Amino acid sequence: MTDSLKSKSTVIVGGGFVGLFTALHLNHRHYQNPIILIDSQERFVFKPLLYEYLTVEMEDEQVLPRYQELLKGSKVTFIQDKATNIDLQQHRVELASGLHYDYQYLVLGVGSLQGYFGTEGAKQYAFPFRTREDAVSLGQHLQSCLQQATLVKNPTQRQALLTVAVVGAGPSGVEMAATLADLLPSWYAKLGGNIDDIRIVLVNHGEEILKGDINAHLQETALKALQSRTVPVELLLGVKVNTVSTDCLEYQSKDQKAQILTQTTIWTAGTATNPLINNLPIPAEHRDKHGLPLVTSTLQLPDFPDVFAAGDCAIVQDKSLPPVAQVAYQQGAGIADNLIALSQGKEPAPVKVNLRGTLMKLGLGNGVANLFNKLQINGKTGDLIRNATYLEMLPTPVHNFKATTEWLTDEIFHRYHQPQPQLKSRTSIARNQRRSDNAFTIKVAGIFLGLSLLTGLVWAFRTTQPPRQPQPTQEQFNK
Repeated sequence: MTDSLKSKSTVIVGGGFVGLFTALHLNHRHYQNPIILIDSQERFVFKPLLYEYLTVEMEDEQVLPRYQELLKGSKVTFIQDKATNIDLQQHRVELASGLHYDYQYLVLGVGSLQGYFGTEGAKQYAFPFRTREDAVSLGQHLQSCLQQATLVKNPTQRQALLTVAVVGAGPSGVEMAATLADLLPSWYAKLGGNIDDIRIVLVNHGEEILKGDINAHLQETALKALQSRTVPVELLLGVKVNTVSTDCLEYQSKDQKAQILTQTTIWTAGTATNPLINNLPIPAEHRDKHGLPLVTSTLQLPDFPDVFAAGDCAIVQDKSLPPVAQVAYQQGAGIADNLIALSQGKEPAPVKVNLRGTLMKLGLGNGVANLFNKLQINGKTGDLIRNATYLEMLPTPVHNFKATTEWLTDEIFHRYHQPQPQLKSRTSIARNQRRSDNAFTIKVAGIFLGLSLLTGLVWAFRTTQPPRQPQPTQEQFNK
C-alpha cells in the first residue's frame, strides 16, 4: 500500500460488533477509501452465543467464525495484530509487531476488559468468560473437577470440586448460573455421579438480580428459571466478595465473614477500561467517571472529529445506552454512514439506536425472548427464537445461512433423538419422562412452531445489517 493510499485509509481497531459491522457496511456501500480492520484474534467472538460453545450446543464455526471467512470477497484488509499505541496527533496506529498504519479516519471498537473491583485473588484465580480461550479453559476445568469428584473419598474435598460460585448477578452471571445448573448434572451423570451433590451459587453485591440492567423487567422470569433447573441455583445476595483463592471464596455479609469451599469461581461482575483507551490524550472533562471517552451524537471524539468510538469503549454524551450487541452493531452501521457522508463532503448525522427487546439464555433448551417489551416468549420456544435471532444476526449472509442450518439440523436430529444419561438422583424420574419419545415429538413441533414465529419476529427484532447479498449457491454452501 502506497503512502498516499495510507493517508486516506480508514483504520478500524477492534473486530467486535462495532468494528466488524462498520467494515462490512463500508464495503457493501462501495466506500472508496482503503478499509483496514485490526484485531489481535483470528476469530470473531459472537459473545451472546459463547454459552452454546461451552455446552457444545454450537460449534466453532457457528459461534467463532474466522475473520478471513467473514471478510472473504470484500475489500477490507484484515490485520491480525495487537494495537499498542495510538498517536492521535500524527494519525497513526502502532502495532505489537512493530508495524504502523496511518489513517485519515479512525474507528475505535476495542470494547472493555473484565473488571475485578480490586478483589484480592480474583484476577489470578477466578475464571472470566469473554473469549474462546476463556470458554475452553473453563470447560476443561469443570470436566476435570467432575472427574476428580468421582475418585475423591474425602467428602469436603468432593464438595469443593462439585461447587461452582458465579460472581455477579447481571445478565452474564444469571445466564452462566442457569446454564451450569443444567450442564454440570448432565456431565456428572455420565460419570456415574449423584447430581444432588452439585452446588451452583450465584453471588451478588446487590440485593436483587438484574438490577439496573436492560433485562431488569425479566427478574421474576429469571428467578423462576434459576429455581427450576436440574440443580436449583442458590442465591447469595447482598454480600461483598473479599478474596478468591484456588479452593475458596471468602465473602462478607454485613459484619459477618463466611466462605464457600469451591475450586471454581467464575467472575462476571464489572468491567475495566481498555488500556488503549486509557492512554489516549483526552481531557478529563471529556471522559466519564470510569475514564471512558465521551463522544458526540455522531459518535466522534469532540477533540478529534476524525476519530469515531462506540460500543463498550465509549459513552454517548447525554444518552445512556446499554452495553449490548444490538446497540454496538447499530452504532457500527451509523459510523459507516457518517464516514461515507464525510467522504462525500457532507456533514455526519446523529446515530440513532433502536432497542428491539432482550434475549436471555436461562438453561439448556430454555430461554426468554422479550420483543419490544410487548411480547414475552419463555421456555423452549423462547430459546429457539433467541438462538435463531442471534444466528441470523451473524455478519454475512453466507455464514449465517450455514450456521443457522447446521444448528437447526443438530437441534432436530441429534439433540432430541439420542439416548440421554440416567440421572442418579431424586430428579431422575421426572427428567427421564421429559426425554421420552413423546417429548421428542413435542420438541420437534416446538422447533417448527418457533421457526414459524421467527418468520415475523426475527425480522422485527433484528436491527440494521449490511443489506443481503444473493443466497449462496449449493456449491458455495458445501465449501
